[in-house]
Amino acid sequence: MPAKAANPPSAHSDPEGFSAAVAALSSSFGDPTRRAIYLFVRAHPDVTVTEIADAFSIHTNVARHHLDRLVAAGHAVAKTVPKGVGRPAKTYVAVDESLEITGATRRDELLVALLERSLELLGPEQAEAMALEVGEAYGRSLAAQMGAGDSQRSVRQAMTAVAAALTAHGFAARAESRDGTASIVSDACPFGEAAAHHPVLCAVDRGLVRGMLDALGATGPSPVTLSSRARGDDACRASA
Repeated sequence: MPAKAANPPSAHSDPEGFSAAVAALSSSFGDPTRRAIYLFVRAHPDVTVTEIADAFSIHTNVARHHLDRLVAAGHAVAKTVPKGVGRPAKTYVAVDESLEITGATRRDELLVALLERSLELLGPEQAEAMALEVGEAYGRSLAAQMGAGDSQRSVRQAMTAVAAALTAHGFAARAESRDGTASIVSDACPFGEAAAHHPVLCAVDRGLVRGMLDALGATGPSPVTLSSRARGDDACRASA
């Protein structure tokens, strides 16, 4: 009989090893904030969206997005808790001690390989146009989930909300304002090495920002411009 495979490290028996296993799942989890939220949920069973948002100083919609991604990946479950008045509340609990790494890693590698081959077949001009179009459409969708469109706001005011939404998607973004220009600087890229091999993917960033700003009702005279490390610039920056 073949030897039984070793179990992943337990959070109780080996907390350092368990944290390392969670870090190894960063591609599946999305970004460091999501990993931190997962660990927080493990330490605080039956936590709510509002409690997560308060603990991490993020918008409740951003917290909900992270939790939904964890639930979809099977790392957490949502429970409905009846309340006396109004809609039932939801609480979240982390799924048991084990984390399956191999399946998620192989799936991500396959998707990246498929994406890279598709970009090669399209050619640079069509690939960049597609990336921009997809980014804009997804940016509008994200803004709609945030309850956008209630009132107009300046580009500078909207940039903070846009940065938070991009961070939730693995960009580690922050809003900056310099010489009258509002910018979003991303310190991480969810496309990883694929963007280095295919800089046309950076058009997704520009589309995301442009789509979100438009849907948020942000006003400004300038189009969104982009610099990126994949294209040789010193930073990944979307400015408007």
